Amino acid sequence: MITARAFSGKHFAVLGLARSGMAAVESLLAGGAQVTAWDRQQTPRDKLAGRCTVADPMEIDLASFDAIVVSPGVPLNTHPLADRAKTAGVPVIGDIELFAQCRAELPPHRVVGITGTNGKSTTTALITHILQQAGVPALMGGNIGLPILGQEPLPEGGVYVLELSSYQIDLTQSLDCDVAVLLNITPDHLERYDGFAAYRASKIRLLEMQDWESVAIVASGENGVSELVMEMAEGAEETLWFSGDYARDFAAEQIGWPALQGPHNAQNAWAARMACLSLGLSHAQINAGLASYRSLPHRMEQVAEYRGVLFINDSKATNAASTAPALAAWPPNPAKRVHWICGGLPKADNLDECAPFFGNVAAAYTIGEAGPLFASLLEGQVPVEQCEMLAEAVERALKAAKPGDVVLLSPACASFDQFRDYEVRGDAFRDIVARLTGTEGPAA
Repeated sequence: MITARAFSGKHFAVLGLARSGMAAVESLLAGGAQVTAWDRQQTPRDKLAGRCTVADPMEIDLASFDAIVVSPGVPLNTHPLADRAKTAGVPVIGDIELFAQCRAELPPHRVVGITGTNGKSTTTALITHILQQAGVPALMGGNIGLPILGQEPLPEGGVYVLELSSYQIDLTQSLDCDVAVLLNITPDHLERYDGFAAYRASKIRLLEMQDWESVAIVASGENGVSELVMEMAEGAEETLWFSGDYARDFAAEQIGWPALQGPHNAQNAWAARMACLSLGLSHAQINAGLASYRSLPHRMEQVAEYRGVLFINDSKATNAASTAPALAAWPPNPAKRVHWICGGLPKADNLDECAPFFGNVAAAYTIGEAGPLFASLLEGQVPVEQCEMLAEAVERALKAAKPGDVVLLSPACASFDQFRDYEVRGDAFRDIVARLTGTEGPAA
């Protein structure tokens, strides 16, 4: 695991003992810290009994603590712990800040941090893949994969590639990324922020934590991003701006990237290219990685091909802005029509971001709580079938699809009305497709 002697003799409280929280406890204990841990569930508390103090930070005096480590899922805008910690003068941090505090004791390395509303996971996994294919020791963590503190330190010359949500950035004060990537910022998670401007400011803080010798890669100047970043970038060693029509610029190359289709993946691929160039890789090394990359589960994942029909699992698209690029990936073509399965627990009362690509849709199959709303929004623009349940939607789409068509699960909604999370929803889609078609595993 990753730990630091700097933790020795300090006192930390850890609230939330899921994967990242438990990894934080283990790292702190290994570094010689005194730890008080708590979770609503009894099972993780039992695992730590006798190894640290188990107590609810809402019921104890916080004045003696050096910091309180919380899960990114704790809504500090409403949770009473924030006020208690402020009154006690104790900082509230996350596991990424602990990692930042460990860096001085790790072998010489570099860190790439990736944030943005959409595309973070793909870009993080893609950069990691390109580095590893080029022989550079690299691992990914943060909002993807295993908790960063629970992984083994990289050898000298290694690169840590971190996907960072706004929640994680909010809990981080000293992470100076050698390369910071800001993909895009569109309204999301506004229940945690005092409006879009506050959410945008949270994302941009990743760049603000860099020193002047670091590289910032900014993918989009939309939604007021360019003005804000230009103000803070004066005097920086290097800020790489890129924009334009990625789909046009990469049209020829993208044909050779089977897992990176669509204009959104053109942007992700360009961000990864710029990051890897900043780390010293050649275009040839980067091109080889782009060609050999395979999709993450639940993000434009090709799960099957049956009688010429391609089945795509994009369950991680939990808002309209995330679904829009998936619809854009297949422009109108008589030989390739999109059968779009959408719905779930809605985050908004519109599909405005998706509207420019309705022309790509042969039919929509609405499910879940958002089904009636989405059906009303789509009526008169695309044929709609209200299905309610995912299995019915897949069955109807399969029946209507012709060779060359795409059956796309890209819900534009959270999953919590019918599924525990987007991963369970995506797994269910994969299982339903396998049962209906007799296929198993990704398409060749």
